[in-house]
Amino acid sequence: MCPAPTARTRVRRQAERADYDRDTLYAIVDAAHLCHLAFADDTGVHALPMACWRIGDQLYLHGSNGSRMLKHAVGGAQVCATITHLDGLVLARSAFNHTMNYRSAAIYGVCERVADADKPAVLDALMDKLAPGRSRQARPGNAQELAATTVLRLPLHEFACKVRQGGPEDDADDLALPVWAGVLPLRLAPQPAQADSDFEPTPDYVRAWR
Repeated sequence: MCPAPTARTRVRRQAERADYDRDTLYAIVDAAHLCHLAFADDTGVHALPMACWRIGDQLYLHGSNGSRMLKHAVGGAQVCATITHLDGLVLARSAFNHTMNYRSAAIYGVCERVADADKPAVLDALMDKLAPGRSRQARPGNAQELAATTVLRLPLHEFACKVRQGGPEDDADDLALPVWAGVLPLRLAPQPAQADSDFEPTPDYVRAWR
């Protein structure tokens, strides 16, 4: 079921691109490794990049206990996490109608601190998001490292997605102009893995990376 948009998630500008479907949100989140977390404190408004991953209906974030952002979020502040995937540049016949193809999500709410006892499993999920099976190979965080790390979860309850795909939408009067129009697709693609050593055997997830 799609949640009803709230006053702050309802898309008003180009509302036909809005998508409040939870499966759309999950697909956008799962395709991302980074989000931007926006918050306001007594020094102003900030939007900072950080790693993100999903478990069920929660977006997870982590960082140092000393992080100003995480300290503020732990204190019950309202935050907004955003994710954008840029899929193409759309070139129209008029400069005004140039646009982009994209998939984006904005998630609002209050973060909750993950209990110490749950940190190892949640951080293992981050390792496996980076590369399936990685959590079984990498040394897990020790007691000191875990104690120095804050892990937060943001419920995926209040959100809006916005998606644009397809070609240019030119004005009828511009269609006869002798100007190239179309889409310049963009894609984030894996490149060949770069080994730090001659470790063998090479894990399956590294061999399959590209």
